[in-house]
Amino acid sequence: MEQHLKLVAILNIVYRGLMIFGSIFLFLIAAIFGRIMDFLERRGELRAEDVPREILDLVPIILVIIGTIIFIISVAAIIGAIGLMRKQEWGRILVIVVSFFNLVHIPLGTVLGVYSLWVLLNDEVVRIFHPLPAPPPGQAPH
Repeated sequence: MEQHLKLVAILNIVYRGLMIFGSIFLFLIAAIFGRIMDFLERRGELRAEDVPREILDLVPIILVIIGTIIFIISVAAIIGAIGLMRKQEWGRILVIVVSFFNLVHIPLGTVLGVYSLWVLLNDEVVRIFHPLPAPPPGQAPH
């Protein structure tokens, strides 16, 4: 299970690193959204009456909110994965929580989420993070 544990940490770092790039892309789109709409209007591909201006004004705000959520969860996942590699219980818990968020990112996030939960909730892995205390000298283990 040690190999699975290491693989879960590495896969979470890689996947969430890619998600950070995705969140940065959302921030960029939000920043230039007005220019994109102006360009489409000039080309005649979008007419002002097609979409109410109020809705178009909300799009950059929504993109920034989604990008921020993805960025925060991704940074937390990377920090948790580093804790996982160092066999810290808080890292295991953090990656378990992030794994539930991964489940909704079909298909790759779902696969990673299921695999991470399978590994991190496994009894053998739990024992790695919570080893049984050694019996006192002279007593046989139960």
